[in-house]
Amino acid sequence: MSNKKNILLLGKLPPPYMGPSIATELLLKSDLSRNFNLLHVDTKVNTDLKNIGKFNFDKIKKNLAIYKKLIKINRNDKPELALIPFSQTTIGFIKDSIYIHICLLLNTKVLLHLRGSEFKIWMNHSTKLTRWYVKSTLNKCEGVIVLGNNLKYLFDDYLPEKKILVCPNGGTYQLPAKNKTSNKIKVLYLGNLQPSKGIEDVIDAAKLLAERNINCTFDIIGGWRNEETKNKCLAIVNDNKLDVHFYSQDESTRKFELMAQSDIFLFPPRAPEGHPWVIIEAMASSLPVISTDEGAIVESVIDGENGFIVKTKSPEQIADKIAILVNDENLRNSMSRKSRALYEANFTEEKMVQRLTTIINQITT
Repeated sequence: MSNKKNILLLGKLPPPYMGPSIATELLLKSDLSRNFNLLHVDTKVNTDLKNIGKFNFDKIKKNLAIYKKLIKINRNDKPELALIPFSQTTIGFIKDSIYIHICLLLNTKVLLHLRGSEFKIWMNHSTKLTRWYVKSTLNKCEGVIVLGNNLKYLFDDYLPEKKILVCPNGGTYQLPAKNKTSNKIKVLYLGNLQPSKGIEDVIDAAKLLAERNINCTFDIIGGWRNEETKNKCLAIVNDNKLDVHFYSQDESTRKFELMAQSDIFLFPPRAPEGHPWVIIEAMASSLPVISTDEGAIVESVIDGENGFIVKTKSPEQIADKIAILVNDENLRNSMSRKSRALYEANFTEEKMVQRLTTIINQITT
């Protein structure tokens, strides 16, 4: 009989492929299972990005089934701790808080996991009743994990410092060898194709670079979230005959192959982020990264060392930084090496598992 502690892990599994679902899948497949007996409850009720936020009765049935399974696992397996990610919207948090209170009522300790950085924005726009309910729920838990040290401030008004814990994302990947198929410098964007992820700024930057006769090409992988954004971006690409190539979200299975063919990684979100997996993957692939100061990004992309941090909604700055890297092979190579070194030092699966294991053991000892 195993002496490993039973740890309950809640979270969505892909599809759809989003940060939280990718994180859950990676944790379940990681070496965390060598340290603990992981019990999983899949909290997914959407299989398509287009259905997120839309009400239907099927979702109610799925949630009731999740609650039933959660009760059964807590009663039968008696986990020592439940690790629960939570939403940063009022309706979403209320739904997630039912998971929390089920576990607490059945004498399972709860550790929360924040996989974004919109908590304070949400709280600042919430009613007093919502803020009271959130604070009351959080204080019944053992603490909350955030994805970077510069995200601890999110909970300053809600939890004592000792209950705000840090564990950045980390992953280990099977990477193909570098495989340049073109003399042109390749810029790669990977993410959902929506304004909040900066796709419009990417396209506008491509246009600016073409106008400056900067010789580079763009590969863009992701799924469009709405037709308006799609039509706007495609019109700019087609009208200006830009060297931009789109790959569907299904092609994300080839992302490391495309990274191996690329020279620069670009991900300039306009909205709050946590610690984007795509940036970790790009660093693992030895790519200089151009991004924005959202969430914990600046803890992995060090401006001037392994990439550049630009202002949000600034295609001009994006174009400027790409032009610098296109024209300076030595700088590209230096930033490439630095990206890989920072990844190996801080953001591998091993590092993440070590941090998470330490946190879990501290709480359950």
